[in-house]
Amino acid sequence: MIKVGDALPAATLMEYVEVEGNGCSIGPNPVKLPEAAAGKTIAVFAVPGAFTPTCSAKHVPGFVEQAEAFKAAGVDEIWCLSVNDAFVMGAWARDQKTDGKVRMLADGDAAFAKATGLTLDLNGKGLGLRSNRYSMLVKDGKVATLNVEGPGKFEVSDAATLLGQAKA
Repeated sequence: MIKVGDALPAATLMEYVEVEGNGCSIGPNPVKLPEAAAGKTIAVFAVPGAFTPTCSAKHVPGFVEQAEAFKAAGVDEIWCLSVNDAFVMGAWARDQKTDGKVRMLADGDAAFAKATGLTLDLNGKGLGLRSNRYSMLVKDGKVATLNVEGPGKFEVSDAATLLGQAKA
């Protein structure tokens, strides 16, 4: 499993873009992690699935509500990762009103989750292989803090915990 001090894996996630501009076309666009994280401080959190109860009611809203506080703490971007496709993440972004606050990044084939060792096996529950629930603070592409949840828990990966770590 990825740990504090490790670099993010050289994975490519996908992001659904609503408006063309800044070199991005409308629709799914690749986000190459080493390049996207270079020189930035990023609050990353991952969820087992878009539109799922805890993720939609608590996890994403906490980061949306605290977006300005994260910026004040020196965080350049907030990323939400999920093992879903970019179209689903785009629809979830609209539903959660994340525009300008949280980038909703799709790990469609779980490549990032596998590379970090942060997978969650939900086979038998109709969800297949997913990402574990966690948060991390990433500085210049390296993990500075990592908060991994236990099975079925939502206690350490919330926005308040990661914001406290970003302020420290």
